[in-house]
Amino acid sequence: MPVMLTHNAPDARSLPASAMRASCAPLTALVLFAAFVGSAFAAGSGDSAAPKPTNTTKTCKGATVWDDQKQRCVAPKQSSLDPDELYDAVRELAYAGRYSDAQMVLAAMPDQTDSRVLTYWGFTYRKQGYSDQAMSYYTQAIAQDPQNHLARSYMGQGFVTEGKYGLALEQWKIIRATGGSDSWAELSLRDALLSGQTQSY
Repeated sequence: MPVMLTHNAPDARSLPASAMRASCAPLTALVLFAAFVGSAFAAGSGDSAAPKPTNTTKTCKGATVWDDQKQRCVAPKQSSLDPDELYDAVRELAYAGRYSDAQMVLAAMPDQTDSRVLTYWGFTYRKQGYSDQAMSYYTQAIAQDPQNHLARSYMGQGFVTEGKYGLALEQWKIIRATGGSDSWAELSLRDALLSGQTQSY
């Protein structure tokens, strides 16, 4: 049964010229698949919304985080923050463009093999222009958790930045095939493929 495109489906004419040149077949597949994608981001994902500023970015300077128990800014390793709270601090600092500070918080995470920790090592390196290091971390994150859709999305967005639209599309298709349809990871990568612009969180 042929796929019917809806009025919400992306128009191939809106794709960047570099994407059009990259591979006609994958981009045709992208347009067909995108016909099934809703316009809203999925709710319930911890990474589906931009981090809200807290005292970590509003008050603390350098590689420090706000500690509610101590009511002051402290070094990440001296804080009372649990791994989830440290992860939130990483996301907040990264969104604020403080990538080196975010990496200092990442270094304080107790489990450096955690897939989400590896993902954000990759994200912060990519945002600083170190694509090789970023891809290495994304690869490690995916090896730890093949269904880490965020790592695949960030990897794909990195490929978009490099003009490698075919490789980005491959990650997008894997996300959809492994249960990530309509998630923030899937939709943000789809939008990057269509617009050439990547997300900052």
